Amino acid sequence: MLRKPSQSLATVDIVQLRVDKKAYSSCQLWTVLLCNRRLGEALTKRPITAFVFAAVVYLIALLPVLRAQQQAEPKPLRFDVTAYMGYRTSMSFPVEPHVTGTNPQVVLDASPSYGVSFGVRPREEDLVEVRWARQDSYVHAEDITPEPDRQRMILDQFHGDFSHEPFVEEWPSWAKPFVLASVGATHVSGTNFNFTRFSFGIGGGIRLYASRHFGFKIQAEWLPVFADPQVAFICGGGCIVHVGGTAASQGEVFAGPILRF
Repeated sequence: MLRKPSQSLATVDIVQLRVDKKAYSSCQLWTVLLCNRRLGEALTKRPITAFVFAAVVYLIALLPVLRAQQQAEPKPLRFDVTAYMGYRTSMSFPVEPHVTGTNPQVVLDASPSYGVSFGVRPREEDLVEVRWARQDSYVHAEDITPEPDRQRMILDQFHGDFSHEPFVEEWPSWAKPFVLASVGATHVSGTNFNFTRFSFGIGGGIRLYASRHFGFKIQAEWLPVFADPQVAFICGGGCIVHVGGTAASQGEVFAGPILRF
């Protein structure tokens, strides 16, 4: 009679132990699942965090590049100033009327020249300038009897210059060739004469830029001057020479520094 309770207690202990083992196993299982879930979330979040970090680093590294690009595209320079020195060839005016078989003429001697120009750029490759040039020289007569004395002469020329710099693929960016057309007036004055006539020019050259603000220009131009109507030269001793013809012309070559702003 006393063994039954003992057997019943033993049975209860075994059953309780089994239940405890199942509960413990179940707890371990939930612990593992919970750990795996947290590990999965960490693994999922880690690429996103790495991506965000990489994007931030990329943007920080890109800022200097963007600033450099902004600095590489500065405000365009619109104004050019050039002071120059050059040389002008002689220019001959025929004398009217003259004896058949003769070729009398009044000649302006070749001599150095100088001047200055100021220009505006409506576009980077186009330049519109106002140019003043002066030539201090002498005039003399040829095939005229009696031959008049040599006289001092000053030529002042006021022209509007219109130049274009065409794109040449083979040329470096600091060398800019250009073509030029100009129009204006030429004033010639001396001791016994003074006149102003219409003139124009056609030419070209090259601009060499050491930087955005400084450069050097070389230019050559053909410059016709209309001599009609006739101009009277008083050559002294009661001698008056009338020069005329359609046009006289001379050439000029000059060079000088450029300031851009």
